[in-house]
Amino acid sequence: MQGSHTKKLFQWPPFCANLAAASESINDAALTLLDSSLQSLSLHIPIIIAISRAGQSEKPSLSMFPEAFLILTTSLTPMPPLSITSSLKLPSPPLNHRPIDAPSESGGVRMYAERLKDKILDADKMVDVVCGPDAYRDLPRLLEEVDYGQKGINTLLSLEETYADISPVRISKNAVTAFVSVMRGCNNMCSFCIVPFTRGRERSRPVKSIVKEVGELWKDGVKEVTLLGQNVNSYNDASGSEKEVEPGNNWALSKGFKSMCKFPEMRFRYTSPHPKDFPDELLYLMRDRHNICTCIHLPAQTGSTTVLERMRRGYSREAYLELVQKIRRIIPDGGISSDFICGFCGETEEEHADTLSLIQAVGYDMAYMFAYSMREKTHAHRNYSDDVPEEVKQRRLTELIEAFHESTGQHYDSQVGTIQLVLVEGPNRRAPETELIGRSDRGHRVLFVNLPLLDRDDQVDNKRNPVVGDYVEVHITKSTRASLFGEALAITKLSTFYNNVEEAAAVACGSRS
Repeated sequence: MQGSHTKKLFQWPPFCANLAAASESINDAALTLLDSSLQSLSLHIPIIIAISRAGQSEKPSLSMFPEAFLILTTSLTPMPPLSITSSLKLPSPPLNHRPIDAPSESGGVRMYAERLKDKILDADKMVDVVCGPDAYRDLPRLLEEVDYGQKGINTLLSLEETYADISPVRISKNAVTAFVSVMRGCNNMCSFCIVPFTRGRERSRPVKSIVKEVGELWKDGVKEVTLLGQNVNSYNDASGSEKEVEPGNNWALSKGFKSMCKFPEMRFRYTSPHPKDFPDELLYLMRDRHNICTCIHLPAQTGSTTVLERMRRGYSREAYLELVQKIRRIIPDGGISSDFICGFCGETEEEHADTLSLIQAVGYDMAYMFAYSMREKTHAHRNYSDDVPEEVKQRRLTELIEAFHESTGQHYDSQVGTIQLVLVEGPNRRAPETELIGRSDRGHRVLFVNLPLLDRDDQVDNKRNPVVGDYVEVHITKSTRASLFGEALAITKLSTFYNNVEEAAAVACGSRS
């Protein structure tokens, strides 16, 4: 980054398929991104770009001849050693295709996971820099050390770092949705989870910095923001408190979502909350604020109380189901999604059956399901045996998926006949010339024909075709287990749509009385 130590960075072409708008990058270059999590890309890369471009005003452009490769990794999903080694052996552009003035050092700097630093740093001397998630500010110094023939290493975890003062530089300038990190780290020591060991203790960003970032996104045309944290319902901005406050002890201390009323035409989602300490106030706030989406990601992990105890999740099957009932009561039209792990240490067929029955009892709109993969450093790694055979894990995973598909259809079918507010995200890839696709408040994917529509907030009765970033009223006519199909009625705004809904409800109540 700064001065003479600015590095040209390269984005490997095959990955551009996942980032269609990735035509801009750092300092006359592109970025190599090999990461199993697009959310991580959305959060970490903008911070790295912002730090790398500090003090520079020129517009970044694309270069096929980099001085440095940065590879992002994740410890949360399995990445076999073979694929890691293969990623590190990405070839540089052929010398005979390089411009005369191109730097002689290409691909000399790579960035890899804190968890694998010892293994990767010594692997065929392919890596010069290892940078942990709390050390991005140190990248300029680390790269400078490489220039002098040293290895650049910083994997220290921080108790304070949130990058709250960094204004992220996003690769895509045309996106209408974005992720915003509201906190880092985690204090929950679930026995299967590596996060506390790779991202450190929990700390929350000040509300002021979050509002500032969301405001910048709004100016850039973003219409929907997902607030991210490992346990967002323990978010606690204690920056204005004289006393040190334990995260999660006093949810009301922080303004949290209440600050999002500053953006009444922007839609908000959040993930992930933890079932053990879900505040009732948040549910009522979701019910009362039309710009907070009524879909909740509620990771169960398993439906067995005994497995939950081994996982150290802090709640039972019964407590989880009571929370689901409370959500259904307060937000009856809301959707619930979840995470599930099958084949955790010592899981019996009876415990697995408990998970199948939980999926059937709750009826999820969406779920992420995985076969258990043990991580080093975790409580499970130190205390349990990964004793469920792989073939049994895969069979149980198939059964989980089948149970999910059997129960999820009813939630999609229930939307048929309703009018949903859909944020247009782009053309349907299967029919890009004639259909648009977007998501409803509940998170369902909605497809509809792209036809000229009236704009409810336009005083002139001119019609126009919806574009990316528009909110469209869609009458749902058909459902599958994964998508909704409908007829577009009009272009509108968030506030206009929900004001009309409230007026219609008031009229209906009056006619009944």
